[in-house]
Amino acid sequence: MYRFSRAIYRELADEIIEDPHTVGAHANHERVLRACEAAVERLATDRRYFAHPSRTLFNDIRAYFPMSAQLRVERYLALADEFLRRLPQNGFDAYGNPLQCRASTRKGTPCQRMPLPHNGYCPSHQHLAETEELEAEVMAA
Repeated sequence: MYRFSRAIYRELADEIIEDPHTVGAHANHERVLRACEAAVERLATDRRYFAHPSRTLFNDIRAYFPMSAQLRVERYLALADEFLRRLPQNGFDAYGNPLQCRASTRKGTPCQRMPLPHNGYCPSHQHLAETEELEAEVMAA
């Protein structure tokens, strides 16, 4: 996943404005790189709860370069999202970690069963996905 964060950074590196009052020579470059890595990492591991990755990333780094770079940030994060969407759902995430159901058991421990690809819940906790959809409809109304 670092290839996406590094690609975003390389695309923006020439336009990053350095602050002459900072101690490090490339402090803003490092901040932009870390923000890109964090956004792509979250996109890979927490896609369901990361609704606007390009907006979040751009809000984190917009102080370091002009507004014209926002479209490039959106383009690269859209490519990363498309790549993650096309990964086969074989029980592992983008980093090779086994997928787990998003629900908790009655004892409060995380459910260890394999989730269904379309909603992240195992067949035993499928009903929780339906309640999330109802809550989303109520909040939208």
